[in-house]
Amino acid sequence: MKALYDLDEMALLDMGDFAGGMLKYLRDNPVEKLSIAGGFGKLAKLAQGHLDLHSGKSRVDTGFLAEVLGELGAAPEVVARARACETGAQVLAVARDYDLPLADMVAARAAAVAQETAGEQVKVEVLIFDRDGSKLGSSEAVPLGA
Repeated sequence: MKALYDLDEMALLDMGDFAGGMLKYLRDNPVEKLSIAGGFGKLAKLAQGHLDLHSGKSRVDTGFLAEVLGELGAAPEVVARARACETGAQVLAVARDYDLPLADMVAARAAAVAQETAGEQVKVEVLIFDRDGSKLGSSEAVPLGA
């Protein structure tokens, strides 16, 4: 995010696993724009509605991700393949095999959860990155409710 938006260190906040705490704080202390960035697994949890992203509090639901693939037009056998996966990364690999924009849809759903939690006075975007810093998905690519 720092490189993407040419941000100063002071513009960044590390929310860790506690997305809900940060979003609820911003409801009462709004900023103009909030960009949430993270890995696919953590943001898949947020897309599912979890506000505590710690592995002890929430898990990536591969069934949920398989349903999203179905909504993106994946054939039933692709959805079944995704449903059999054990991790979010494995489902993401299935989506990539079929050129389905799963990361964009997960980012859009995570942004919708974040927006609802933070309130309408904060414009929320979500970006998903891999461990190498490459962008995998963006809520701007699939605006929900627009």
